[in-house]
Amino acid sequence: MSKYGRYIGDLARDVSGQVYAVSDEVLFIKGFVYGGTGPDAFFWTGNSSRPSPIQGTIIPYPADYQGKEPPVLGRYDNKDVLLKLPLGVKVRDLRWLSVWCRRFAVDFGSVLFPADLDPPKPRVLSEFKRLAHGLRSGSVTILDAKTIYIPNLHYDGAGPDAFFLVGTGTEPNAQGTKVPNELGDFNPLRGYQGEDIEIQLSGDLTVHDISWLSLYCIRFKENFGHVMIPKDLDVPPALGQNQLTVIGSTDATSGGGQQGHEFDSCIQLLNGRMQVQWEAILEGVIIRLSARMDENEYMSFGISGAEGKTQMIGADVAVAYYNSDDNKFYADDYILNAKAQCDGNNGACPDSRIGGRNDVSMLYGQRVNGVTTVAYQRSLDAQEAKFDQVIPPVGRVNVIAAIGPLNSRKEANYHSTDRTGSQEDHRIDFTSRGVNQCPTLLAPEDKSEAHGPLPSPTTSTENAIQPWKPNVIFGKTELRARIGPTGGKRGYTAITGQPSWGLAWYINDLLIPEIYVERGETYMFLVEGGNDPLNSARYHPLYITDSLQGGYGQKTDAQQREQRVFAGVEFDPSGFPFPTAAGSLCEWKHKTVDKWAESETFEDYTKTLILECESGREQPANLTWTVPLDAPKTLYYQCYTHNSLGWKINVVDRGFQPPVPRSAASSPIGSRFSLFLAVLLLPLSVLFL
Repeated sequence: MSKYGRYIGDLARDVSGQVYAVSDEVLFIKGFVYGGTGPDAFFWTGNSSRPSPIQGTIIPYPADYQGKEPPVLGRYDNKDVLLKLPLGVKVRDLRWLSVWCRRFAVDFGSVLFPADLDPPKPRVLSEFKRLAHGLRSGSVTILDAKTIYIPNLHYDGAGPDAFFLVGTGTEPNAQGTKVPNELGDFNPLRGYQGEDIEIQLSGDLTVHDISWLSLYCIRFKENFGHVMIPKDLDVPPALGQNQLTVIGSTDATSGGGQQGHEFDSCIQLLNGRMQVQWEAILEGVIIRLSARMDENEYMSFGISGAEGKTQMIGADVAVAYYNSDDNKFYADDYILNAKAQCDGNNGACPDSRIGGRNDVSMLYGQRVNGVTTVAYQRSLDAQEAKFDQVIPPVGRVNVIAAIGPLNSRKEANYHSTDRTGSQEDHRIDFTSRGVNQCPTLLAPEDKSEAHGPLPSPTTSTENAIQPWKPNVIFGKTELRARIGPTGGKRGYTAITGQPSWGLAWYINDLLIPEIYVERGETYMFLVEGGNDPLNSARYHPLYITDSLQGGYGQKTDAQQREQRVFAGVEFDPSGFPFPTAAGSLCEWKHKTVDKWAESETFEDYTKTLILECESGREQPANLTWTVPLDAPKTLYYQCYTHNSLGWKINVVDRGFQPPVPRSAASSPIGSRFSLFLAVLLLPLSVLFL
């Protein structure tokens, strides 16, 4: 195959150029030459035996033309031309391509397609391997030599230095090359909740140069999950046919608004109170809603519940709003199956509340001068037949809209203050271009006053983020060790001053508590950190050391000699170390994405988590440790395979009692929030006596 695709042939007569099939939807002409003499000439294609005025289809060029009618071809001299076929038209069904003048029915030049033409096709691969941080996806697709489509992507966003990474070799490693995210930037990856995204390789790199794609934490050299790239790819070349529609950043400093993107289609609804802009993209559509509304109101827009008329019942809508409580914007997928507020089964309900999922991907939002703007993306197909409506690839479909109050759950009340009526007929062809019925835009381009999501780490308001109070365990000889998320900037790093790769020890279901132990006393750790040495993200043996960093198993011999190990590591006859406390896996996981920023306390944070324990033959490992009489006053419980998962063990003499009420000292620490926080009020010099 040529670097331009499958060669079809050369245009003949009054035009010239080499024609290639890039894919089943795209043609490419190398070095197109045409004098521009036809008064009504277009690229014309069809499946009859030869070009004719009776049967054929215009291929608009350029594809991003403005207006309702495609432009007439002008003069071209050795121009490389990319032709995107109209929706529903496939290269494999065509017999010819012509430069055709409609007015005079003249073929200025054409090429016949070979009968056995087989255009390159996208390649569907497996889903991401699920290793850590809730990463999962649908089947990854190689769209062309540089573009990768990842559907239904889930990732909790807790990795501090996580990126899309590609490289060569049998497995992902830190020597790979970063790939920009779906916005085209190299910021550490945010959380994803079932979103469909596309990413593109940078520079001259193509999928033929790589062996794997990974979601990878570079700082901690951790592979959260990956998909292997086969070597026998016969995918379309990358000629710009899959250029990403970069919507913009969600950084609050820019208002989270659009950057470098313009919609050329817009209609007004609700007597001009709401505007809807749209643009069709690969297998989906980007929709931008703007409305004059209060901060405690929502705006909704979507597909009517009945074909050919306006009907609320059965409608598939997106409900968008600004939440002043967390300073964020939301777009949620709703089904309207009854004229009532959602009761958990019926009414105006979020799909996710009644057994479905949110198939709307939030892109950005802003609020300026009383106008809320939210952009989101949805598929043309019905992702869930029970909840979603299809947007037809060709033709118009009835739409509905409403503005109304949010209830205490931040859900839409059915009773709207303003909505489309049953006698109104609003229809949109979501694949159309240049349909502009909005004389002026409600949403201003100046976003200097716009609200946005929580500030990025570079903004000054980060200082307002308060860390959680450290947890403390005292007087317990049985301790259960599990793993879980670190709690972002309120948790592990704020408490310890150390970086973290997104996982930490939970002792008795408390995030990295300081543990008080007595010299000469025996303690039992029941360790449930995973026992899969082939998957480091699920292999966390616990050991006790004097190292603030831990990670004994990944250290060099010289580095290991710098640590003193007190329990959890033994040596084979050859002198090689091995961990002894690797047991079954129990992990606290995010229900959705990491909610540390919204959680004022650790107790609030635990409500956003769910405990998942693997079933099987593995049992918790038992690490029994008698504290040496000469143990130093500060030790650490750590992970054998990773740095920075654990925290302090405060070693005290027998009989030591923190100066707190005895009733508190004897309360059961197994209840996750029965903490000895009173100890924290004492000067550190008293604690470490």
